[in-house]
Amino acid sequence: MTSSSNEKVSLVQKDIPASASVSDAEALSFKALQRRELSMDELVQIARRLRRYVVTMIAQAGSGHPGGSLSAADIITTLYFKELRYDPANPQWPDRDRFILSKGHAAPILYAALAESGYFPVAELSTLRKMGSCLQGHTDRTLTPGVEMSSGSLGQGLSFAIGTALAGRLDKRNYRVYTLLGDGECDEGQVWEAAMAAAHFKLDNLLAIVDHNGLQLDGTNRQIMNLEPLADKWRSFGWHVIEINGHDFPAILGAFQEAKKIKGQPTAIIALTIKGKGVSFMENNVDFHGRAPTSEELAKALKELA
Repeated sequence: MTSSSNEKVSLVQKDIPASASVSDAEALSFKALQRRELSMDELVQIARRLRRYVVTMIAQAGSGHPGGSLSAADIITTLYFKELRYDPANPQWPDRDRFILSKGHAAPILYAALAESGYFPVAELSTLRKMGSCLQGHTDRTLTPGVEMSSGSLGQGLSFAIGTALAGRLDKRNYRVYTLLGDGECDEGQVWEAAMAAAHFKLDNLLAIVDHNGLQLDGTNRQIMNLEPLADKWRSFGWHVIEINGHDFPAILGAFQEAKKIKGQPTAIIALTIKGKGVSFMENNVDFHGRAPTSEELAKALKELA
């Protein structure tokens, strides 16, 4: 894939020296940063870089879901670069926090975060959806280091997260379980069966985040299946609910901290987001729910995300 200036679009960080290898790039990214506290400005820069990865890999693949990946970018950035406990050198570390991507079509933003965190080389992102790649269109835990759940059908991630949270309780481990759902995904009845079960089992080690961008496959939530009042629905199922701007890093981090203080019930964060956030012509544009940008659109997107 080339830009309008005929320069090859690279998935390697633009601030890495040209002479650096992929392993050098990783060493200069999160592996070095994780030894110190990241500022909010640094989180903003990481999120912008992850968005560049997302639009580039989807354009190179010729298919994928940019809109929901971009709306979740700030949430994912806060999780992987400020909140979660994990070890890329030991993906199966028993005491790691678990992140379950329930809205599995947003796999590109998860892959971007995993690569930036050091689970695999950033250059691997260019193999998205290719035959033999470990980065398929929906996540596969048997292929990709750092992926906790194989996805495909929507509505299943919260149930999986509940099982994972219950396992942690039975094993007397103190890890926390985070799961990200789409708002359109909340049309699925299984989500609400799971919500009822999580409250019944008083899973205070479980945090569900709803990426509430207001759009789904071919229209608005209100047109297809009105979810409102969404926050009140979660409360009625016995959850502690926090409503935030899903692009406000202090608000996201504050919600994560608040959730840790809640005992005896699970927490749901309703994160108000913008589908396609960061790329002007993708924002609130349902066309980019599942369409790859053209080469011209990619060049424009990368210019906006520079």
